[in-house]
Amino acid sequence: MRALRVDSTLHELPVPAAGDEVRVRVTLSGICNTDLELARGYMAFTGTLGHEFVGVVDDPGTSALPRGQRVVGEINAGCGTCPLCTAGDARHCPTRTVLGILGRDGAHADYLTLPARNLLAVPDGVADLHAVFVEPLAAACGVLERCPLAPGDRVAVIGDGKLGLLCAMVLAAHGANPLLVGKHAGKLAIAAARGIATATDAPPRSFDVVVEASGSPAGFARAVELLTPRGTLVLKSTFHGTTPVDSARIVVDELSVVGSRCGRFAPALELLAGGRIALDPLVSEVISLDRAETAMATAARPGILKVVLSR
Repeated sequence: MRALRVDSTLHELPVPAAGDEVRVRVTLSGICNTDLELARGYMAFTGTLGHEFVGVVDDPGTSALPRGQRVVGEINAGCGTCPLCTAGDARHCPTRTVLGILGRDGAHADYLTLPARNLLAVPDGVADLHAVFVEPLAAACGVLERCPLAPGDRVAVIGDGKLGLLCAMVLAAHGANPLLVGKHAGKLAIAAARGIATATDAPPRSFDVVVEASGSPAGFARAVELLTPRGTLVLKSTFHGTTPVDSARIVVDELSVVGSRCGRFAPALELLAGGRIALDPLVSEVISLDRAETAMATAARPGILKVVLSR
């Protein structure tokens, strides 16, 4: 099978056996900023990239899943026996692998394997091109899981890339009135078309909650500036490198800093099934897996949103 490895080139690899897991034939996979960061050395990953996908069950292994079932998959594969896993949440299992990120080959290939418990059926009314967004949409939903909003909270999102746009859309879909702060007119227009307020800047100390989704160290500093005393900063960005932190401001203003990584897939699927999120404007290009190297270069270009790899 074809597989896009962390060196950003396409390789021929053996088709994986299902074994105790389920083999999925990937239909579409999405390139995200984490893939680009992994290719730059983030996490010292060495395998096949990709963690956003939609596909069909090719070999159910020992599970009862029907062949041909259209699925998406939670990316954290836990041990299944620790207290976190038995409680139904493997996201912080101490021995977990993570699809295309940590110890497990990813989705930018013709096939992948995941435990059956990780796979969720895609509702019939959700197109593949929308289902491929379930993982980043779930990450956006994770903001509300980590930082439930109180009525009247003033909320801003820093960054008008894919994740920032999804965070703003999710917040709006749940009744908040976020301000999306970015610097690209075309990307801000996508949010504005959904009735979301946008700006290229905002006054300092004006928001109770700020979601940092810019993917840059400068976004952290800007987010801190926008928070009111005792406000909450939700960090979504991951990247290769370090972030300078003004700890004095955090201490003096008694700010809360909350990390938010992976969200649960079920809320994201519900949003998609209800047609509450506009995803078509976020797709910049659909490129064949045969042209994976070109796709990675395209995804890294300024102004590009989602690049999707087709099979």
